[in-house]
Amino acid sequence: MKKSTIIILIFFVTMALIAVSMSKKQLSVKNAKPIVALTTFSLYDITKHIAGESVKIINILPFGVEPHDYEPTPKIMADIEKASLVIYSGAGLEPWTHGFSFKGRVIDMSHFVKLRELKKDEVHEHHSHEAIDPHYWLNFSNMAKATELITNELIKIVPKNKNLYIKNRDKYLKMLKKLDEDFKSKLSQCDRDTIIVNHNAFGYLAETYNFHVKSVSGLSPDSQANAKNIINLISEIKEHNVSTLFFESFVSDKAIKSLAKETQTKVDILEPLGNITADEEKKHLTYEKLMEENLLKLSKALSCH
Repeated sequence: MKKSTIIILIFFVTMALIAVSMSKKQLSVKNAKPIVALTTFSLYDITKHIAGESVKIINILPFGVEPHDYEPTPKIMADIEKASLVIYSGAGLEPWTHGFSFKGRVIDMSHFVKLRELKKDEVHEHHSHEAIDPHYWLNFSNMAKATELITNELIKIVPKNKNLYIKNRDKYLKMLKKLDEDFKSKLSQCDRDTIIVNHNAFGYLAETYNFHVKSVSGLSPDSQANAKNIINLISEIKEHNVSTLFFESFVSDKAIKSLAKETQTKVDILEPLGNITADEEKKHLTYEKLMEENLLKLSKALSCH
């Protein structure tokens, strides 16, 4: 075989390999799952249950991280830019979103739910300039609204899965309705009407199911408890015969344990569900399961029957 023939043959083989490689890359891009990026655990849980494995879900807030002051890493920022859809919680919970330039569709979920305005005594007590409670996912009606919106957005991204998404949506809405019925039933007749918590994330539950919340640090879990507030809480604990003080996974429990020791009360975890721990994620714990656990602890603390 002549040298020139060999060169021509090598050329065509090389071009064929390049064409195959490019075809595979194009196919890979075509078959790549759309990316949906979310902040809080509640939004993640909804999307996971509706979409399943049909999209790639990016949890902007890593499991085990407290949501209030989180700043995304450069890697997460790069992932956000690739997302077809970004949904953040809003209501002041993610300051990093201000001024951030999103390339895909972005939704501030707080614009589509009913937000709880803080009462005058809450604003004064918590030294807060914000008049809105951002923990709206602890209201099942709000979760239902978020479920409807996320389903509609997923259908826009992957229209071929419309029937699947609607079926999963209906199952999720049914679950939320059951949770609401259980909370109404189990918290309807209670001997106590007040819980003491480290961080006041439970105003939506309290407002819906008629109990009161007093907290050590107000709306921000990082706020320092002052002496006057601690004295007032000791009085509240005695006055309402409080049996259990609650704290959450991502903040220091020193203040609440000190208060428990002073008043000889028990301490337990109540989940505000802005996020979950890495261990809870490994156990595949869901919004439903964690809210069921919250209900058991609340009904016991409030001496419900």
